[in-house]
Amino acid sequence: MKNLRILIADDHDLMRRGVRTLLEAHTGWEICAEAPTGREAVAKAEELKPDIVILDISMPDLNGLEAARRIRSASPNTEILILSVHYSDQLIRELLEAGVRGYIIKSDSDRDLIIAVETLANHKPFFTPRATEVILGNLNMGGSPTRAHVPATLRERLTSREREIVQLLAEGKSSKEVASSLCISVKTAETHRANIMRKLQLHTVTELVRYAVRNQIIEP
Repeated sequence: MKNLRILIADDHDLMRRGVRTLLEAHTGWEICAEAPTGREAVAKAEELKPDIVILDISMPDLNGLEAARRIRSASPNTEILILSVHYSDQLIRELLEAGVRGYIIKSDSDRDLIIAVETLANHKPFFTPRATEVILGNLNMGGSPTRAHVPATLRERLTSREREIVQLLAEGKSSKEVASSLCISVKTAETHRANIMRKLQLHTVTELVRYAVRNQIIEP
């Protein structure tokens, strides 16, 4: 049986080391790469096509939700496990929408991490109990476990590139820095910024930061 190849993405070095130690103690499991940002996680997932990617939600440059969307698109056979301190019903619904089939809270990682990885390795879902309640509740309302019904949210109103720019602006980057980071012109970055503010009906960067925090795009 081939080794299970796992990529760990978290902006905290101590957390990555702890997860690596737990997983490498399991025979046949191999940490093929680590990433401190969501953007780097996507690049390494595209290159290495790991069996499982373990993602934090709050990471610089590109948050875990956006990274999950891109990884699932680039490598459909890669399973994604979200390991995060964050929790909300809307977040769970958006993760399901992105094709994520695993979610545990960091405080439960000692207890749940190994069984979550084992479950995902067999292409079966593993969610924390509260997340399971959200999924079942959606089913009881006639929904789909992988296609949640969410009212107009950031996910639906903004394009992928606009969501990416929201995070960079909320992290304090200027239009010039956004342009440099995304390899686009300053004028294009400013156009995106104007469109974002118009779509979200926001008027200041402070309001944009608050929006990003509420939607768990960045940490407060």
